[in-house]
Amino acid sequence: MTTLSMFRCHPLQRTMKILKKYHLAGFITFLVLLVLWSIISYGGMVNRQFLPTPSEVVTSFIGLITSGSYFADIAISVQRVLIGFVISVVVAVPVGMLMGTVPTARIFIEPFVSFMRYLPAAAFVPVFILFLGIGESAKIAVIIIGCIFYLTVMVMDVAKQVDLALIEVSQTMGASSWQMFRKVIFPASFPGIVDAMRTTFGAAWTYLVVAEITGASQGLGFLIMRSARFLRAGDMYLGIVTIGVLGLLFDGLFGLFQRIKFSYLRR
Repeated sequence: MTTLSMFRCHPLQRTMKILKKYHLAGFITFLVLLVLWSIISYGGMVNRQFLPTPSEVVTSFIGLITSGSYFADIAISVQRVLIGFVISVVVAVPVGMLMGTVPTARIFIEPFVSFMRYLPAAAFVPVFILFLGIGESAKIAVIIIGCIFYLTVMVMDVAKQVDLALIEVSQTMGASSWQMFRKVIFPASFPGIVDAMRTTFGAAWTYLVVAEITGASQGLGFLIMRSARFLRAGDMYLGIVTIGVLGLLFDGLFGLFQRIKFSYLRR
């Protein structure tokens, strides 16, 4: 192997080692939590109506799969989250970029966005039920209202942090405002925008549970709330764990996209 090939391979090998250590550390963390959970639950330190054993959660998992409702709940919840999140992105990214690049727009829009950002999404549940009923629109609206304003502010902050030197160089070369935005500002902001989307997508799952509290007959949030109502602790914890696993899977997809698309960045 030549010196040049060794130089080229070294960063990739180093990245793979870091990823392996990261996944190993994460696995150890979950293993420790599982052991602690087993000690507490099997040891009877907590009432099993409040904290079931891991085997009881597995039994609930098998039972829900057998009944056919488990994957149906997952499918409808993922659908609600994706629709609400995509609508939030479609609105928040352009508005956030506008606020971050045009000071006049920021002066007019930021006070309203900041006001809405501090209002709890749960407070809008009765409002959406009044205007939209108890169908899918109301549930998706809760997810949107919980995500869109936070994402807007994060995108605005990303756009404001674009290196001023890049903008000055493009102006010196005679670029128009649209060319400057398309060729300089947005590409420079895109990695930060994806980071903001990744963070907001995690929050969307929180608002899903809020959205499915009222008027839902399917979904993981509905599964959790129904199980709590009827003291089915195994089903309840299964719903919670399922949301966590789905969150990890989607977060991994975001991470994979970032490593492929932004391989030039050191993370």
